Amino acid sequence: MTLRLDVLPAADWAERVAADLAARLRDEPAMRLCLPTGDTPAPVYARLAAMARNGTVSFAAAVIVALDEYLELPPGHPARCDVRLRRELLDLLPVQPAAFHRIEADDPDPAAAAARLEATAARGVDHALLGLGTNGHVGLNEPGSFADAPTRVVRTAAASRRAAVERYGADPAPTAGITLGVARLLQAREIWLLVTGARKAAVLARALEAPEGPDCPATWLRRHPALRVIADEAAAAALRGRA
Repeated sequence: MTLRLDVLPAADWAERVAADLAARLRDEPAMRLCLPTGDTPAPVYARLAAMARNGTVSFAAAVIVALDEYLELPPGHPARCDVRLRRELLDLLPVQPAAFHRIEADDPDPAAAAARLEATAARGVDHALLGLGTNGHVGLNEPGSFADAPTRVVRTAAASRRAAVERYGADPAPTAGITLGVARLLQAREIWLLVTGARKAAVLARALEAPEGPDCPATWLRRHPALRVIADEAAAAALRGRA
């Protein structure tokens, strides 16, 4: 395992992540980026959009690949991942990315939509930005997912359904989704795992320090040769040596 752990003050966290990602984009403007949605990356996206508007970074040559998507929510629903990514980042950019590969959640054949997502990601992901669920999921690779889990249609775990309703306003609670699989994520050239808040402290400690296992799919990320974990101080509080 090659793991870089950065622990930052909460007040500086989003600014630092945005600045570092902007630097990567300046070095590699045509980067293929896998992007998540959720409360954790939202402030990073706000800062990136501001940087794009003032001309210090551009997404114009970048390709964006969605990480996951809920099924069962109607087009335009504010809790859908494609809607959130547009609202929180893409629609705020002065110049749109070269491509945005959303997940076609309205396809009557979700397995076919998952296959198209896999085909898109198989063309290469340079940088995967990920969040960490309170149950240890990454994307919608829920507990029970192994390191070889493919891109697929999944049943959402109770914790994910609860978060979709309580934190994101989903109605009804989505019982299924489509996600890039752990196996595909591990093929990305670089992974950044973003973790903030005290409620993520226990699961971050589990992800980084406990044995690998499907009960916490984030543990499989430790197999990646270029994993960077960027946490705020509250999220890192349960890690050994930081208690």
